[in-house]
Amino acid sequence: MAHSYLVLEDGTVFEGESFGFRAPAFGEVVFSTGMCGYQESLTDPSFRGQILVMTYPLIGNYGTDSPFCQSDMVHARALVVREACAEPSPAYGGRTISDFLIEHKVPGISGVDTRALVIKIRTMGTMRGAITEDADSIEDLIKRIRGTPAPSEGNLVGEVSRREVEELSFGRGVRVGLLDCGAKSGILRDLSSRFDVTVFPYDAPADAIAESGVRGLLISNGPGDPSHPAVTSTAARTVEYLSDRLPLFGICFGNQVTALALGGSTYKLKFGHRGCNQPVKHEGRVLITSQNHGFAVDEASLEGTGLVADQFNVNDGTVEGMRHESLPIFTCQYHPEASPGPWDSSFLFDRFAKAVREARL
Repeated sequence: MAHSYLVLEDGTVFEGESFGFRAPAFGEVVFSTGMCGYQESLTDPSFRGQILVMTYPLIGNYGTDSPFCQSDMVHARALVVREACAEPSPAYGGRTISDFLIEHKVPGISGVDTRALVIKIRTMGTMRGAITEDADSIEDLIKRIRGTPAPSEGNLVGEVSRREVEELSFGRGVRVGLLDCGAKSGILRDLSSRFDVTVFPYDAPADAIAESGVRGLLISNGPGDPSHPAVTSTAARTVEYLSDRLPLFGICFGNQVTALALGGSTYKLKFGHRGCNQPVKHEGRVLITSQNHGFAVDEASLEGTGLVADQFNVNDGTVEGMRHESLPIFTCQYHPEASPGPWDSSFLFDRFAKAVREARL
């Protein structure tokens, strides 16, 4: 295998070996703590613009298979692992993670000391980085990394949201809307088991959604900064307009957009929450949840908005969910559809169904 290098903006270089597609890559370097779910993470639109580091040391041991995909493409810009399994279990067809990356033209680097890398990210925070096979270009590459804006500063939601309204019928008799800020297929799966669904682009006009006949709206996960002007001028305004017209359920990015829409604020976390083992305190018990986000809602900013933070991360106390004091609006910062991860919080889809039927929580 060819030598490959992960270069960070502070000048740190991690050497490894290339696997997957042979190409350079640039992005924000983030880590995920899941022992499994690498394919779901790679295809999750929320990873758009990021170089994904897996903390679990052996990746690819159960191979890859199309049912695990959360979209029709890999959104992560590269994958960093300690060891990439070249001979996966035949249980899912025996296709390697390297072949999967080659198909989607995404590079990987293995043999990296991911423990040291994650410690650096936890200490220094999320950093810009690049992958290259050209050792002679590293000094120049560091300068270019430092001079290049982080992907999260752009309108990543505009890159992953669908462009047209799509009506999906499953014979459920009740229709809800899905505001697509980069929705995982798992969200649509759990919605479609309960409702007929109309999927709207993130910038769909609010009045068009209100007049479409949907009886509730789910605001999906998505990548990047929720306070980007392209989001606050579209999705957030839509949520504000619909807040007293429809029951609303925000997931992950949708949690943040809902806070912004009703007057709250968000901030960037030092290194985010990514993995399928994050503990969340909710209604007197602890849920183990699947998460992928780099931003959070500022609890203090919710005063006077009508929103109340009612869920918190056990590890760092950050807001993991909200409810409105008088309107049928609630949110979660994690992924109740899992994919990957535990099903502890899947009941939230039933709570949304109740809110849609009764127009109250």
